Amino acid sequence: MQQENLKNGTKAVWGGESDPFVHDAATTPIVNSVTFAYKDLDEWYDVATGKSKGYIYSRNTNPTVTVLEEKIRMLEDAEAAISFSTGMGAISNTLFTFLTPGKRVVSIKDTYGGTSKIFLDFLPIYNVDVHLCDTTDHDELEMQIAKGCDLVYLETPTNPTLKIVDIARIANAAKKAGAIVVVDNTFATPINQHPLQLGADLVIHSATKFLCGHSDALGGLLCGKKELVQKVFQFREINGASLQAEPAYLIARGMKTLELRIERQNASAQKIANYLKAHPKVKDVFYPGLESHNGHAIAARQMSGFGGILSFSLDGGYELVKQLLPKLKLVHLAASLGSVSTLAGPPRTTSHVELTEEQRRLLGIPESLIRYSVGIENVEDLLADLEQALASL
Repeated sequence: MQQENLKNGTKAVWGGESDPFVHDAATTPIVNSVTFAYKDLDEWYDVATGKSKGYIYSRNTNPTVTVLEEKIRMLEDAEAAISFSTGMGAISNTLFTFLTPGKRVVSIKDTYGGTSKIFLDFLPIYNVDVHLCDTTDHDELEMQIAKGCDLVYLETPTNPTLKIVDIARIANAAKKAGAIVVVDNTFATPINQHPLQLGADLVIHSATKFLCGHSDALGGLLCGKKELVQKVFQFREINGASLQAEPAYLIARGMKTLELRIERQNASAQKIANYLKAHPKVKDVFYPGLESHNGHAIAARQMSGFGGILSFSLDGGYELVKQLLPKLKLVHLAASLGSVSTLAGPPRTTSHVELTEEQRRLLGIPESLIRYSVGIENVEDLLADLEQALASL
């Protein structure tokens, strides 16, 4: 059976693991070796120059890491994939590969805080022209792209306000301008969304989040067109933001249950969003699965599930947030997201801690916002926990 024709749940288990492992191991071995020895110099040279398959040095490639890269390649139906030590490693290496001095990038205002900082503070230093559009203003995005740009960077759903960007529409505009389209697919995962099928050239994941799923390993992944991925690989090879074998193993192991976890988290997040939407002490709920969400129609068209992340704001300020969060008993008040356990916190300490309050305000992120990453706990228990916490206000 051709692995490319398998369903997502099967790809997540068997991707990169169809060939026998050493000693016929039934699970991916952790190969911690920094270097790989050769007895024949000609064979060594052929591997080193890419003429033959093999491994030379783990900063470049590693057998355990290759398994993980093959899993995401298959899940995203990509030509190639590479990994990084962190999600921000994937984002920064990709941006700095293609955005050299004099280049122009068009993006949105609602990207993850670390990404926003690259756009706002770092790229301008290197004489890169950065234009950030209102996230849901597709007309503005198309207009700015048509003016000329080299790269279009999208994130959908966005972190932490869950805004939705029409990938196919913007990718079509980018193609007319000859721009590369990069999409951060961390929130959606390949279970809920396939940006490459919608016209993107490259897809980025913070593998630390849903892909790993257990908050015990850092990593980033990039996949897409082979020619473009190879350019980023060459940059990362020298830049050195390589993923090590042990976190690669943990992420690949976590991915085996990805479809099961995402299906549960999709369903639970929808129920929780519906509950919060009707609660008198909740001002706004941001979740693309709600018909009242501004991007619901687009999300329904380009996503097969609405994800395990929602955010909501209380009918009050940050002081109310400080009262509510410690009352929650089945939540870790912590940064990150996508874990088997529920995580929650305000953007000022999670997604946009790198930015000032003024920068968050300009990005449309209220200080009263709470990002709630739904775990795989029983949803009735999570609802009861929210009820008791809200009742205490």
